[in-house]
Amino acid sequence: MARHQLLNGGAPIAVRTLALQPLAHEAFAPYGFVVAAGDCAGRPINDGTSQRIDLPDPDVAGDDGRPALAVFRASAARLPFAVRALERHRLGGQTFVPLGGSPFAVVVALGDAEPDPASMRAFLVDGRSGVHFARGVWHHPLLALADGDFVVLERRGAAIDCEVVAVAQTVVVDAPPAFRPGDDP
Repeated sequence: MARHQLLNGGAPIAVRTLALQPLAHEAFAPYGFVVAAGDCAGRPINDGTSQRIDLPDPDVAGDDGRPALAVFRASAARLPFAVRALERHRLGGQTFVPLGGSPFAVVVALGDAEPDPASMRAFLVDGRSGVHFARGVWHHPLLALADGDFVVLERRGAAIDCEVVAVAQTVVVDAPPAFRPGDDP
């Protein structure tokens, strides 16, 4: 959806609004994978006390890199918010899993030299699952919708693997009030 906004009395500037959509495996697949068991049955382990549900292996070890596990302590962002820049990691993917159920927003795009505006999507992650961004997928840095800690699995290596670009078009991410964690009714 696009609308126009006048800035400083100048010509109209197109503003694109991305509505947060619920995170679904199929809808997120072009950008990576959802870290969640869903309704998968798995297989019994630990003398039958647990089910093991295998997920795709995260791609984090490109260019002689190695897996790095960290906790990011995030402060809540408020909706609506403007997307000013996107980043990507070309040598390995990146995984975010909330601890304690913190919901977060994910803004993603495909593209070679820069993000393709037509492929840009925004997803609401309800805090019961995480996401893995595939190698080379443009994404916004962590956008927690409530204060919280997140486990992050990414590539660590001699080569720096974070490319950041400004978003050329004004893009605003918003959601219906029911999807706005932390807002007062």
